Amino acid sequence: MLSVVIPTLNAENSLSATLSSVRSEADEIVVVDGGSTDKTRSVAETVGARVVVVPRGRGVQLAAGAAAATRDWLLFLHADTVLEDDWPAAAAAHVANDGERAAFFRLVFDEDHGAARWVAALANWRARILGLPYGDQGLLISRRLYDAVGGYRPLPLMEDVDLARRLGKARLTMLEVTARTSADRYRRDGWFARPLTNLFCLGLWFAGLPPERIVSIYR
Repeated sequence: MLSVVIPTLNAENSLSATLSSVRSEADEIVVVDGGSTDKTRSVAETVGARVVVVPRGRGVQLAAGAAAATRDWLLFLHADTVLEDDWPAAAAAHVANDGERAAFFRLVFDEDHGAARWVAALANWRARILGLPYGDQGLLISRRLYDAVGGYRPLPLMEDVDLARRLGKARLTMLEVTARTSADRYRRDGWFARPLTNLFCLGLWFAGLPPERIVSIYR
């Protein structure tokens, strides 16, 4: 009994592929739109997804999507991320055997060169070793565990790290399934500059700077 929750903002170019990768296995799909001005909502409605419209902000959108979802398990997925074909078996095994932990996927980018592989490898190391998966790796979690730790908070940034910290490394596990994510931000900002900015923002967050102040640096 799986609800897929996807936050969107002007995602018409990527959303179809994301929806296609999950629609056959999802009992419901909740697309939480933050005010798109393109055809994002139409794309979602075409495949029978339920569209919820809320103010822009990924933390706000994720929290609203979880509140709207009705199934026992939740899969949070970004609108530019596509799960590889064998994800249902891995997810089903996790659901059957490990309701005490949340799961995330192994990150790769839709770009195949050394810098892309290096950035993805660092992200997977951070997620596996430090217990800090980012939202572009997806999150599969039972409703019971999600509610127990307080779910996503309506933060403008670091909502994924915030939830991962409350879960703790012991309650997170990586599924050996690929989540292929758009590299647009890295192509735009640079394969070294973008990770350094992300790391700087993460450090500011751990230092206690409010996310509302970090978001301008991140963007």
